Amino acid sequence: MKPDEPGKRRRGGRRHRASDHHGDSEPHGAGDERGDSDAQLTRSANGDAAAFTHLVKAHSSALHGYFARRMPAVSEDLLAETWLQAFAARRTFDPARGSARGWLFGVAHNVLAQYLRRAGRKEPAPGPDVTDPWQLVDQRLDAAALAPELRRALAELPSEERELLLLISWEQLTPSEAAAVVGIPAGTARSRLHRARGRLRDRLALPRPAGRNLTATGDLA
Repeated sequence: MKPDEPGKRRRGGRRHRASDHHGDSEPHGAGDERGDSDAQLTRSANGDAAAFTHLVKAHSSALHGYFARRMPAVSEDLLAETWLQAFAARRTFDPARGSARGWLFGVAHNVLAQYLRRAGRKEPAPGPDVTDPWQLVDQRLDAAALAPELRRALAELPSEERELLLLISWEQLTPSEAAAVVGIPAGTARSRLHRARGRLRDRLALPRPAGRNLTATGDLA
């Protein structure tokens, strides 16, 4: 036996165990990115200003997308407010309770809720001048013919179920991170996600044209 063969088997075994993991699995490289962000947020809480600057650079695009898909007219203002509140609350971050990315989206979620309360609204309602906010969800379908029906089905979901689905589909959060953002236990979030996906599947059970596969894909499946 060649000397390097046992090592090959061991590496293969590790890959096999990783592939068997379900639930809140992360894509290749995501664990390193999470560790970096967690460490940066922790260092910033301990007085390292440069570490917070790295967080701003790393997560501004994703947070801006969160606001742009919900309240595009004020997305820049909401993003700025999010970073102000995140900096003020940075010492409350606990890596044992979740990732820095999930924590930042939780701050963003609260900033959006504060804005809506001040405006006397319960949830975002983009006006006619807004770019279609469902574009990225539409792209997760096998057939464009389902897009209008998907919009209607999502609009009919309870707001919390819809937000959980979109945090996972749009923002690429894990179910546990999405649960933390909306402030419910992870187990509760998973049951509501299961119920919401079931409602979408039932609503999207349309006649299938010959040769076409009209099914929702990705996180909405």
